[in-house]
Amino acid sequence: MALSVLQKLEILADAAKYDASCASSGGAKRNARGGGIGSVTGAGICHAYTPDGRCVSLLKILLTNFCIYDCSYCVSRRSSDVARARFTVDEVVGLTLDLYRQNCIEGLFLSSGIARSADETMEDLTRVARTLRDAHGFRGYIHLKTIPGADEALIAQAGRYADRLSMNVELPTEPSLTRLAPEKSACEIRVGMASTRMRIDEAKDDRVAYARGRGRAKPPRFAPAGQSTQMIVGADNTSDADILTASSSLYASYRLKRVYYSAFSPTGHAAAALPSRPVPLLREHRLYQSDWLLRFYGFGVDELRGSMPDGMLDLAIDPKLAWALQNRDRFPVDLNRASKEELLRVPGLGTKAVQRIVASRRSGRLRLDDVARLTASIKRARPFLTALDWHPGASLDHAFLRDRLAPQPVQLPLL
Repeated sequence: MALSVLQKLEILADAAKYDASCASSGGAKRNARGGGIGSVTGAGICHAYTPDGRCVSLLKILLTNFCIYDCSYCVSRRSSDVARARFTVDEVVGLTLDLYRQNCIEGLFLSSGIARSADETMEDLTRVARTLRDAHGFRGYIHLKTIPGADEALIAQAGRYADRLSMNVELPTEPSLTRLAPEKSACEIRVGMASTRMRIDEAKDDRVAYARGRGRAKPPRFAPAGQSTQMIVGADNTSDADILTASSSLYASYRLKRVYYSAFSPTGHAAAALPSRPVPLLREHRLYQSDWLLRFYGFGVDELRGSMPDGMLDLAIDPKLAWALQNRDRFPVDLNRASKEELLRVPGLGTKAVQRIVASRRSGRLRLDDVARLTASIKRARPFLTALDWHPGASLDHAFLRDRLAPQPVQLPLL
């Protein structure tokens, strides 16, 4: 019996919940005055939460969960005993427009299983985006998954219509990919990501040249929100230190906007090669915090490794505090003289707080109360800095400093 669109939506939205890389940050703002519907920056995004606590924005679905691959970690793998469905291109287009008009969504995140071939799947994904843009004037955010091994001409078309492209590396290391997804090729994934980066760079260069008067026609945009990827955490025995090393290499090689981390969780259709218990979401959270330190706080992977004696991040305290406690000889820093780079390494001081401190001290020397007005985390920062009226004294070397600064467990009320 043929499935209705709503039945397909139930199956394919549920299958898409395991893909974390659906953030819409970085999309290009489009001028709607010339017609069309939707925008990237307006209100109307529906935030839904999956059973394992993930926040899902946009209309997030698979085109199909039929797949010729048998990746151990994937709920849609060939051998998985799950309900199957397939949207037509017109059904996805209609669903997106209907939900937007009802103010439920502001864009589309579209991925897919590989039902027959990489090229056929990539062509269908691109047709959805092209139909939304050209036939319906849709100006909202579109994120498309690109398929490893698909023809480069299809990827080139996808980038013309999508705000962001992403191709999942799946697992942190090539040996793990070979073991858990033997039909996938790490080489094809790297080639696909490199090709996308090249086209993004070329499009930027062409637009800069046009802006400087060195081009007659305005060049087409290509994935203006860049590309991202995702790796599964805990499906293999790769350490956190090696995961961060892999992420750092991906950022450097392909100029990614984000590496997303997805804590492995059994899907109910278990594979023998995988753990039987879910990975704590706190481990995923610590990896995101570390990723932030690498991208915005000037930390290097080797520095973070120093605070991970066994290669694993401390789940009890955040990685910045763990590093500071491991490097107490670097503290305290003088709030009124320290460089921006030194202040960024103080636990409790974020990038915005450091910017405010650097700007405020131009008007005079700062006291501890001044810092308290600039950050909400003064308790955590106090042992690691000095101010005009403050010195931590021996508290920096207190044997219980780690316990004092670690978040206290929350006692849930008895019902």
